Amino acid sequence: MAPQFADLDLRLIRVFLAIVDAGGLSAAQRTLNVGQPTLSSQLATLETRLGFSLCARGRGGFQLTPKGERFTPIARRLIDTLSDFSAQAHHLERQLVGSLNIGLIGYAPIEQNRRIAQAIARFRQRDEAVRFVIIVRSPSHLEEQLVSGQIQVAVGYFWRHMPTLEYTPLFSERQLAYCGREHPLFDRAGQLMPDELSGCDWVWRSYPLPEAQQWLPALQITAVTDNMEATAVLVLSGRHLGYLPEHFAASYVEAGLLAPVNPAVMYYDVQFHMVSRRRERLNDITLAFLEDLGQAHPLAQGGRSKPGT
Repeated sequence: MAPQFADLDLRLIRVFLAIVDAGGLSAAQRTLNVGQPTLSSQLATLETRLGFSLCARGRGGFQLTPKGERFTPIARRLIDTLSDFSAQAHHLERQLVGSLNIGLIGYAPIEQNRRIAQAIARFRQRDEAVRFVIIVRSPSHLEEQLVSGQIQVAVGYFWRHMPTLEYTPLFSERQLAYCGREHPLFDRAGQLMPDELSGCDWVWRSYPLPEAQQWLPALQITAVTDNMEATAVLVLSGRHLGYLPEHFAASYVEAGLLAPVNPAVMYYDVQFHMVSRRRERLNDITLAFLEDLGQAHPLAQGGRSKPGT
């Protein structure tokens, strides 16, 4: 028989989530300032009330069971819902009350991060009591979380446009091909032509880049990453060429560690978008923030793109 909600102790659920976040009981005891035997007992009590095992612990290390993997996001949603309930109960007089979960892909230009900060500042001037939660994830992960409702807004580069989401252009980012100081071609960097790069090893993205398809047939790709910093490390090795955002590579160039291969030829531009679910499915908090984000980004004034386009 499934446990009734009243049978579950929310304190035990919070302890379980703290153990998961810490990666085990030993680490969690430092976070919670509770002895390991007590944590183990509390975890066992929760499992008894649930009627199934949440994790394996012992010499093999801490590991969630399949049911533990499925229970974890449910438990997080429960705690988040209770936090929203508490906030709304304490701020009934406010117009906007609740949470706003925002997803970013990271490594955005300073100016664009400043604009997001301006949108938050503008939002904070409203009659609101809203808790912001900001996460940094890959584009595909952010889209999945938007569809499932785990986040309400995302800003980043998205190569596919899902039919249930709406995409608003925010800004364009230029990517240049770079070589490292240890690369044999470094002394000639700046004027190298594509046909001079045959036989060179390249690092490429692990996700599709429709804007850069013209370069793919001619490249000898021997390394793949989904992260700008990882790409930079491979280029810095002197054994790979690779594309990086111009703003991200600037500090490396200034330090003499990287040089653009040929900025007049070897480049492509990618479009960053503000993404959410369809407008008719958005709550007042999300609509208000999208309005503020649009005010902070001049390109967003042109309107939202149609779903799936």
